[in-house]
Formats: sequence, C-alpha cells, structure tokens
Amino acid sequence: MLRSWDNGVEEALQKLEHLQLLRSLRPIYLQNGPTQEAQNPVDDEFHVFDEMQPWDRSSVEVHIPEPTFQKWLHDIPSSGDEEGTHKFRKLLLFSGNDYLGLSSHPTIGKAASKAALEHGMGPRGSALICGYTDYHRRLESCIADLKKKEDCLLCPTGFAANMALMVALGNVGSLLAAGKTPLTNEKIAIFSDALNHASIIDGIRLAERQKSVEIFIYRHCDMTHLNALLSSCTMRKKVVVTDSLFSMDGDFAPMIELVKLRKEHGFLLVIDDAHGTFVCGKNGGGVAEQYNCERDVDICVGTLSKAAGCHGGFIACSKRWKQLIQSRGRSFIFSTATPIPIAAAAHAALIVARKETWRRREIWNRVQDFRALTGIPINSPIISLIVGSEEKALQASQSLLKSGFHVTAIRPPTVPPNSCRLRVTLSATHTIDDIERFTAALSLCVNFQEIGIHGSNGGYARL
Repeated sequence: MLRSWDNGVEEALQKLEHLQLLRSLRPIYLQNGPTQEAQNPVDDEFHVFDEMQPWDRSSVEVHIPEPTFQKWLHDIPSSGDEEGTHKFRKLLLFSGNDYLGLSSHPTIGKAASKAALEHGMGPRGSALICGYTDYHRRLESCIADLKKKEDCLLCPTGFAANMALMVALGNVGSLLAAGKTPLTNEKIAIFSDALNHASIIDGIRLAERQKSVEIFIYRHCDMTHLNALLSSCTMRKKVVVTDSLFSMDGDFAPMIELVKLRKEHGFLLVIDDAHGTFVCGKNGGGVAEQYNCERDVDICVGTLSKAAGCHGGFIACSKRWKQLIQSRGRSFIFSTATPIPIAAAAHAALIVARKETWRRREIWNRVQDFRALTGIPINSPIISLIVGSEEKALQASQSLLKSGFHVTAIRPPTVPPNSCRLRVTLSATHTIDDIERFTAALSLCVNFQEIGIHGSNGGYARL
C-alpha cells in the first residue's frame, strides 16, 4: 500500500507539471559566500568544547525587571513596557525549550555575525522568488543527513512546516481527483493523535477545507484504537501523524508499535520531532534514531528553535515529497525565507550539537537526577506536573518564583479545566546542584506522592 503513495505523489507531480504549477528552488550563491570547503567543513572550522563553559549558564539564567516580577507574583497582567528600571531579579529558567543550551554558544553566534557582516540580514524575498541561497541549501543538506532522509525543505518556523505539509497532503487528493469532488474511498485518510501540537491540528483543518481528506482522531498513544480505525477505513491512502515527544505531557509516541502498524496497514508515517531533534539518539537524530526506526518514518517535521537554539522549521523527506510541498504548501510558498545569518547559525548549531555529545549525556543525567530526587517516574526532559485547579497552579508557580525559579503555570485554554499544571523543562546546562535546589523548592508547593504526570486523559488542542 505504500507503493500506492509513491504512485500517487508521482501522479500529483505530473499533474502539477501539466498545469505548469510545479515550482523550483534555485539557490542564489552569495558573493563571498561559503566556499566548497566551507560547505563541507573540516573538523577544526567550528570550535567545540568537551564540557560546560561559563557562557553556557546564560541559557538558563535570566533577569526580569522588578516591576514585572511583582506583577507576576500577584498575577497582575503585564504589557512588558517596564522601561527605565534599574532593578532586576535573577531567575533560574526551568521553563524553556533550549534543551542543550546552544542559544548562548559562541561558535553559533560567530557564524550568525559573520554572515550578517558579509551579507546583511537578507533574505530579499520568499524562497521561491529570490530568498533561497547557498546558506539555506547547505542547511537543508545537513538536516537531511541528520534525519537519514533523501532531502529537506527549510521553512520559516516549525508551525509553518506542519501547515505546509498538511495542506500538501490535502492537495494530493484534490489533484488525483482532477478537479472533481473525490469519492469517499478516493480521499486521503489522516489519522492524528488526540494530543498533537496545534500546528498539526491547524494544518489538518486547512487541508479538510479542500474536501479531499477525512480526519480520524485516535486516543492519545492508543495503538488499539488506532488499529481499529485503520482496519475499518476503506480509503487506500492513509497517513498517521503524531508528535514524537509530546510538548505538554513529556511522553513519547509508541514508535515501535507505530512501525508495526505501518507494515500492516501501509500508511504514510509522519512525525513532528520538534522536541526530540538533537536531544534523542546517539547522534541527535531524534526520537526515530533513539528507537532505531529512522527508515520507517516517511516524513519528519522539526524545528531549529528548540534544542538547536536558533530559529526556523524543516521537513525532512524524499525529493518527490519536497517538490510537492514546495509547490503546494502555502505557508512555505507565501512566507519570506529564513534570514541568512539565522541559516548560518542553525548550520553551526547542527555541527556543534553533533560534536558536543556531552550535552545529550548531561540532559539525560538531569532527567535521572530529577527522577531520583522526587520519585516521579519521568521519561524525558519535559515534565508535566498536573496540580489540578488554576489557583493551585498559580500558587505553585508563585512559590517557585519567590525561590528564584522561572516556571509558568499552564492554564486553560492551553489545557482543560482542572488539569492545570507546571510544565518543567530540563537543560544540559542545569547542574545537579540546580536540580537539588529546584526539587527542594518544588517539594514545598507540591506533594510528590500525589502529583499527577502526563495528561493522557486530557487534551489541549482538539480538532
């Protein structure tokens, strides 16, 4: 059945070519841009380090103005306009997504500044017009290599990447129906985890408006429910899309079971690896690498704004899928391309993340430290501590704030009523001392024996 997907994408591309709607990426090579040697950098071109350096701490140490601190402490809305203040509070960040602490790495900063000085910010336009350069192409090639995919499409954000992919999926159904409303069994069946990220859901909603897809929502990580939905579906072209590491709950998608179902039902497997890329797997390839199933994932969406410490999104896929998405993915087509210094920084981040393996080791050490100190059976650097009411969540957040820790209360509409939580995230640049002090402060406002983790019965971005 996967062969029907290959044939379908090929047929869709032929129709686009016939309609003269097939779009091409033509990189502009910038004067004084990266040489051939720079595109295939030697080991000593990027400075890397074997252990944490003083600057790494700035990725988890933040300062906020005293007026902002007081408003937060009393849950008073703040517009962020507290200018002119000379008094600040230093807080230790336990709520960011900079998992490896790369946002403060000097090698990455130097790559951005060098590109900015040589070429300005750019990028002059959208990728399909004149915003696509050799810097963007180099970054795409490195991501494709990391994800063990044939190619990669760089997008402005991870949100835009998911939107572009879902809309392109809907276009496959429309193109194959040749302008007619497809019959039910001719439509694309998209199966989505109930707790998928909002960008997936918004993309699916947009695809649904094309009337060429049918949407099926399966219970969070429930493979029995997914199997039942797949078995009863008569559509030939099926897609299963899931977060690989869920951003609000911190649990992993059941990758091994998904791979088994893929072999049985022949669906296209799409994962959003936003929180797993660079964090999971020996080489930082993500959740699929960690579970040794990279070749069973057909399309991998991700972001460069989390563990890479930069900005942007990507879709790692085959060359045919890339050509389809760049021709029909509206959020890619109609967005200005990533600024050149950001593309240069993200490329440097890939090199640093691959070489500084101690960062992945340290973040997983912090996961073990937190588990040992609290007894809470966490499985990832994302820790969702469900405390119940909005009042309890605010009180806990404010208590931690007084102790010098930046942790926000997650409240409705982000999560359902009475499932309010503290979303705690760990970083490679946290120390064991940080974890000890943080868990001590946390124990004063939550009961580790009574705390709930993973909101599997809830939901926060429903269709």
